Amino acid sequence: MSPTSNSAEASRWLRYFAIATLLLSALLALAGSVYQRICTDRERRAFPMPGQLVDVGGLKMHINCGGSGSPTVILDSGLGDSFIVWRKLQPQIAQFTRVCSYDRAGVGYSDPSPQPRTSKVFAEELHSLLHNAGIAPPYVLVGHSMAGFDVRIFADLYRSEVAGIILVDSSHPEQRKRLPAALNDLDASWVREQEFFEFTMPFGLPRLFGSCGNDREVNAADCNFSSVRESVAELKSISESAAKAAETRPLGNMPLIVLSQDPNTPQYDLPEDLVGPTNHAWQKMQDELAHLSTRGKQVIAKNSGHYIQLDRPDVVLDAVREVVNEAKNPPAGVAKNPKDH
Repeated sequence: MSPTSNSAEASRWLRYFAIATLLLSALLALAGSVYQRICTDRERRAFPMPGQLVDVGGLKMHINCGGSGSPTVILDSGLGDSFIVWRKLQPQIAQFTRVCSYDRAGVGYSDPSPQPRTSKVFAEELHSLLHNAGIAPPYVLVGHSMAGFDVRIFADLYRSEVAGIILVDSSHPEQRKRLPAALNDLDASWVREQEFFEFTMPFGLPRLFGSCGNDREVNAADCNFSSVRESVAELKSISESAAKAAETRPLGNMPLIVLSQDPNTPQYDLPEDLVGPTNHAWQKMQDELAHLSTRGKQVIAKNSGHYIQLDRPDVVLDAVREVVNEAKNPPAGVAKNPKDH
């Protein structure tokens, strides 16, 4: 056989191999997509959406309410989190007043939104959601982590509708420049990780490799492409959200409780040399948040990490009960519904 014939034969087998690889890749991608869909459908049948879908400007948003009474407590989840992070706490709050958790657009059971994914937009979408769902003010706003920006902006935009605020280990507008600079590298790694999940989620890889965890109720709400995409978008907009929160006015004499994680709780996601400086800067910023109101105070949640509502739901419950009672029975000379000023 001539060299030319050998070359043609090798080229033909190379084409066959390339075609077979493409077909196999397409088959695996299709199988992964089917696997993702089957798992999602099975979990959502086992754990159906507990609330209702409400039209908000052409998209449907999920809100889950229980209990009765006023003011209504609104639970706002942190970056990329659905309503499910409040499941330990919400039934307990419902025993003494009305309480609602919800999914931001794109998260959990809510449709994606074409609007920028910033805290100002979140506040506006939440306000429309509450109005369209017939949930009347006054509200006590509870914001965890990044949602601390959301509730501050909401209170600034709709001051007369807010009776009190609880910040649950809330983000601070200046945290990026005041926390150790090395954390920026960790944040960049987190963005890359979320982008990887965004790319692979439609093919079921995060599920296959256990990245979604084993809690099927959580997975029913969170382990899907839309939620991961929203998480990436929120991450990339965090600086804009922080800047908008920094522009908000002080809260006057509005009831405010700032709940902060225990600085002595181990933080396994941080290098050991960063734990001390990070905790020191974080606690200083938490103290500053408590001074947003003349009636503000800070409470350290002992033995709790960042997710206080999961580690110490009793601490959050006590804070909510206190602010609700203050809203119902304000001190002499303090109006029940703070007005714009």
